[in-house]
Amino acid sequence: MSDVRVSAAEAVESHVRAFFEGHSVEAVDHDLGPERRTVLPRLRVLVVGPGPRGDGWAYVTAGCWAATEKEGHGLEFVMTAHVRDRRFVELMAMVAHYHCGGHRLDLEQSMPIGEPWVPGSSCDHLLISLPYLHGPDLEHCPVPGGHARILWALPVTTAEIEFRRRHGHEALEQLFDGAGINPVDPFRASVV
Repeated sequence: MSDVRVSAAEAVESHVRAFFEGHSVEAVDHDLGPERRTVLPRLRVLVVGPGPRGDGWAYVTAGCWAATEKEGHGLEFVMTAHVRDRRFVELMAMVAHYHCGGHRLDLEQSMPIGEPWVPGSSCDHLLISLPYLHGPDLEHCPVPGGHARILWALPVTTAEIEFRRRHGHEALEQLFDGAGINPVDPFRASVV
């Protein structure tokens, strides 16, 4: 792998560690298997524990930018959950492979998970959104030769995705705001 790709993943990790100062941060290497490894040769998921910035767990990819950047710009993803669980590391690896394997996720897009976010949850899709829980200081990450944007992979329901398709992303976000959803509650009710 090129030095630029290694430096970019390291820059993302440094950015996340600085943003979440006072939190435990563990870098977990995730091997997607031999066929997928060529798409994401050095994927890591940064597992951030509770701390001064919040009592939830954050899972952040490091390696997507290096696999897909265009003219120095690319994406990484963050998911926030209620507990530490290997399931969320695997979900973030799935998001990274989906994005880097040709689907190219971006703001206001979604992807199906194919099963509940956690057993018993009605959330079975991920909506790519601004990282509202963390703000622009996490979102904007300088990397050597460019910039990574860290976007939120928010678990949502099929009904919410259908509503967004009919009424638009902004209308769905207004429903979330109006309902005051707890985005880390896997058993939250659908807003639609």
